[in-house]
Amino acid sequence: MRFLPSNYSPGGLVVCLSVVLSTTTAAQQPIDWPRESPPPPLPARGATFPPYEVRTLENGLQVVVVMHHEQPAVNLRLVIGAGAASDPEEKHGVAAFAGQLLGQGTRSRDATEIAETIDSVGGILNVGAGTDLSFVNVLVMTDSFDFGVDLIGDIARNPSFAQAEIERQRQQVLSGIQVSYDDPGYLAGVVFERLVYGSHPYGMPPDGTSESVRQITQQDLRAFHDAHYAPNNALLAIVGDIEADAAFAAAERVFGDWAAKTLPVLRKVDIPAPAPRVVVIDKPGSLQTAIRVGHAALPRTSPDYLAFDVAIKILGGEGGNRLGSVLRTERSLTYSASADVASRRFGGDFMGKTETRSATTAEALKLMVDEISRLRRDRVNQRELENAQAYLAGSFPLAIETPNAIASQVLESLLYGLDLNDLPTFPARINDVTVNDIQRVARKYLHPDRLSIVLVGEAVAFLEDLPAIGFDDVEVLSVDELNLATVDLSQSSASHELPGLVSVP
Repeated sequence: MRFLPSNYSPGGLVVCLSVVLSTTTAAQQPIDWPRESPPPPLPARGATFPPYEVRTLENGLQVVVVMHHEQPAVNLRLVIGAGAASDPEEKHGVAAFAGQLLGQGTRSRDATEIAETIDSVGGILNVGAGTDLSFVNVLVMTDSFDFGVDLIGDIARNPSFAQAEIERQRQQVLSGIQVSYDDPGYLAGVVFERLVYGSHPYGMPPDGTSESVRQITQQDLRAFHDAHYAPNNALLAIVGDIEADAAFAAAERVFGDWAAKTLPVLRKVDIPAPAPRVVVIDKPGSLQTAIRVGHAALPRTSPDYLAFDVAIKILGGEGGNRLGSVLRTERSLTYSASADVASRRFGGDFMGKTETRSATTAEALKLMVDEISRLRRDRVNQRELENAQAYLAGSFPLAIETPNAIASQVLESLLYGLDLNDLPTFPARINDVTVNDIQRVARKYLHPDRLSIVLVGEAVAFLEDLPAIGFDDVEVLSVDELNLATVDLSQSSASHELPGLVSVP
């Protein structure tokens, strides 16, 4: 998951500003608008992390209670340490399927009753699964706390997996996959992950493929739940207007008799080292090309993670960044260009992304690669560093503003094996990063000669331009040939020449 700050994890707000310019006559000369540097960032708003306690029940369930009395509400989030990466082979999508069905009925409540009861107390229920985890999240007002604890326990421990709900959910998943294949951005993202992670489970789409989803049975769902949903494989965060003793007593009441289990052994599959690979997914008729560029990077637990995150923010973070400056401001090739670091339990990656006109695909790609190379080669300036630090440190208060946001931060730390005591010091640790740190981690972890590159668009418009910018070895696949279940991505295990194109060997 991306710290998020997906994602995904977690959400963003995009504000579009429209400037209406008056129409000029033919006699008027173009105006040479002055270019001004952005103003210096405002001082970061202070934030105090609320008090918390952590206890572990006898069955192994780790419970963290954060006392946050700003609102009369409590967020309860149960996280199971198994997601898409724990899917059985040939049954990709089981974790996501099971996670989506958690709210669709238990042994004592059907889907309608769950929806009506949560609505009756003004609460919110979210269920699902990601790459490394599955979750149940319940938000209730403080006076409905006991109801919330009972509900989250029932949903997590006693899902019905009714056949009628399975078939209804299956059709929704299949429809979603079909719609996603029409989205160049989605395709670029999932193909990029396949290139970066290879045969590792992280390389598979979390929802599975159409073929695998059709094969998932009720028995598969129950087997996944029985194997992975256990107190010694779970974390419970209780955040909000509650006292620690009352919260722990409720957790003991609802989860204390939940029996621990011997957990499945994780498949040991190494994440491959970065290796250069360029894949073009042809979508005839596309007006734009979705571009994704990056490679595997360092895990969240690395002592260099914060410095690397700041470095990537300089490359393509929110606000002023190098990719945005070059591709949008200077060349007018795109509306947006960004880069981010993805954090997972056992690895991670960085990815730059943009969308551009088909005819400018090669130019945009070259500029992105050039900026990655420049970040590795040259020292950043102090102003760039301070801008990135100001954004990261300044956004921290938002990350701990609500019970839901605090729960995300706490559980992410616990899932990755980080020290909760480091959470309050995040702004200070960000501001301790130096220019020398940025140069060191960029040279250590960035490999511009080993990038995974994905281009999704009308290949005929840009394929012949790629050798001129240094990409001679290009794989070309049509959407119909794409097979995300294989590392080579091809239904036939071989690429085909496209009509009117010459595939570059």
